[in-house]
Amino acid sequence: MLTTSQRQLLRAISESGPLSRTELAALMGLSKGAMSGIARDLIDLGMLRETGTAPSKRRSSTKQGRPSIRLDLQPDCAFFVGISLLQDPAPMVLSDLNGNIIARQSMTLSRDPEIIAELIANELPKLLGQRAQAADKLSGLGIALSGFVDEKQATCVQSTLLGWQDVPLAEMVQRKTGVVTYIENDAKAVAVSEKLFGSARDVPNFSVVSLGDGIGCAHVIDGKLYRGNHGGAGEIAHCTIEPGGSPCRCGKRGCLDTVASMKAIREMALAQGLKCTSLSDLEQEAAGGTAAAISVLHKAGAALGLAIAHIIQMNDPGMILITHVEGSFDGLFGTVMQQAIEANVLPRYAGQTPIRTRRVDSDIWARGAASIAANNFLIGPNTN
Repeated sequence: MLTTSQRQLLRAISESGPLSRTELAALMGLSKGAMSGIARDLIDLGMLRETGTAPSKRRSSTKQGRPSIRLDLQPDCAFFVGISLLQDPAPMVLSDLNGNIIARQSMTLSRDPEIIAELIANELPKLLGQRAQAADKLSGLGIALSGFVDEKQATCVQSTLLGWQDVPLAEMVQRKTGVVTYIENDAKAVAVSEKLFGSARDVPNFSVVSLGDGIGCAHVIDGKLYRGNHGGAGEIAHCTIEPGGSPCRCGKRGCLDTVASMKAIREMALAQGLKCTSLSDLEQEAAGGTAAAISVLHKAGAALGLAIAHIIQMNDPGMILITHVEGSFDGLFGTVMQQAIEANVLPRYAGQTPIRTRRVDSDIWARGAASIAANNFLIGPNTN
């Protein structure tokens, strides 16, 4: 079991990259002697390694800027399993402490949680068998799913997609596998992944908006995932964006999900007599002057932009990252979305929040799930 100081040191290097002992002591508010003792213990445990010499990042850390020995994570000192319940078959990945995926396996997806736990237990040895010592160094298992997850990352409070309510999935999987297990909402898992290993590593405050058949959202504030009192923070998909609008799977009407998700866009296009199966198809129709396609893209883009404007107005984040699974944001949909964002925030804030878009691959949710396990390993359970 790692101490709080040891976890703090590992987290500092994970966030900043290789650091000297002097830099680490300054970051953690410890004497260099105390820091050296912690570092020595972690080196003996095989969790840290010295990377040779390099110019120090802090001028005050070495006299006259002399090169200093830096400490870096030993990426294969701990492994993490990530599983996505958003796809069938469900992907399973094995990642190291730097977030690199080093092995893959898949399993049949079920809606029965007991069967899921059994399937994970059956497939886990096959995944771990692809990497030497993976079983001995396995330090956590994460599961990403669509739905509400409690503040302890243990119970699925509700998932419309899976048909679950109050399912203690983490306990069920841990009982079957013997591996400490955490579950998390898919968008929140992606946000943690981006903070630990991705494009938001140096951004203390940001929001992720995940655009697919559903819409997910998560906020990182002061470098930590913000989950709210009950784990439900960031659920913009079910914010009312069109009062009295179309029925939503959640039981309400006019939710953002019913207007701006890829599923909603396809359904609106079909209702207009268009045979478009993707955002790219619809963009092509709109570029050709098809009024129905233009109307659908305007409605969806404006709704998503309004929702993002509300995030900016409430949280004032340093970045909004939009992840999407198809098409691009270079066409009408993205243009209308951006216009709606700027039209619905105070003029003082218009244009000040970078909006980044990134097309994601099929690994994103499983990688995010593994990141949830890695995050708990680095900072300790239930403190994120």
